[in-house]
This record gives sequence, structure tokens and C-alpha cells, in this order.
Amino acid sequence: MRVDYRELAATVAALTEGETDAIALMATVACEVHHADDRFDWTGFYRVTGPETLKIGPYQGGHGCLVIPFARGVCGAAARSGQVQIVPDVEAFPGHIACAATTRSELVLPVFDAAARLIAVFDIDSDRPDAFDAADASALDAILRQTFGKLPAAAAIG
Repeated sequence: MRVDYRELAATVAALTEGETDAIALMATVACEVHHADDRFDWTGFYRVTGPETLKIGPYQGGHGCLVIPFARGVCGAAARSGQVQIVPDVEAFPGHIACAATTRSELVLPVFDAAARLIAVFDIDSDRPDAFDAADASALDAILRQTFGKLPAAAAIG
């Protein structure tokens, strides 16, 4: 099953309308995205909880790493740079953190609040190589901006 991003965006918007709690939003987005496409093996958030530190947040799938420093891995690269990371082969990514041995490719998007402050990264792992492309990144980025872009800085986690 391949995700219909237009339908997914509408569903997420309907489910999250009026919600300002970042954790509730993250839990809903992680659940909806995870179940939208069978390429998505692990789907979740790593929240900015301190200087240069990401901690696991709401997710779907097997266990994840509990803490990821900005200096390490694909999630750290997205947090450090503020740029989407599309990794077709995690084994070829310098410093990749193997939270699950089955992960073959990864897509990580930075998540910003209304003040353009980084509050988290959204991580999607696949057990398939080269599972993600620019269309996935663009559609998911739009969903994240729609969901978290209005979140006041005071409501964010950090």
C-alpha cells in the first residue's frame, strides 16, 4: 500500500484541529503516518529536550534509541542542519546509529514551531533499501508544517 498524502494530510488536520499540546500532536502524527504506508517500519519523533540533545517521543514500531546527540546519526544531522535527510542506505551514512538492525533506509525531517524553533525531528525508518524520495519528504514536511507550524513556542517541549 502506497500512501495517499492528500488524504493523510486531511486526516491529520481533522484529528489535530485546535490541539496545542505538542506530545498529543506527535502521537497522532506518528500513528497516522505509520499506518499509512507499508514502507514505514518505524515512525516517530525525537524531541529537543536540552542543548544538542534529542530524546525519544511518541512513536510506532519497535523500540528506538532513547537519547541521540545532535552530533550523531541521521536524526542528529537533521537537528544540526535543520534540513531533511533522505538516506537510501543507512550503512553508507557516516555515524549512523543502528537503533534497529532491520533498518535499511531512513527519512528524517526537522520539526519547527511557530517561532521557527526546532522542537523535534520526525524519523521514519524502512526495512527496504531506498524507500524514500523527495516527494515523500515534501509531502511529509507539508504535514509537519501544517500541524506544528502554528504551535506557540510556550507549548513546545524543550
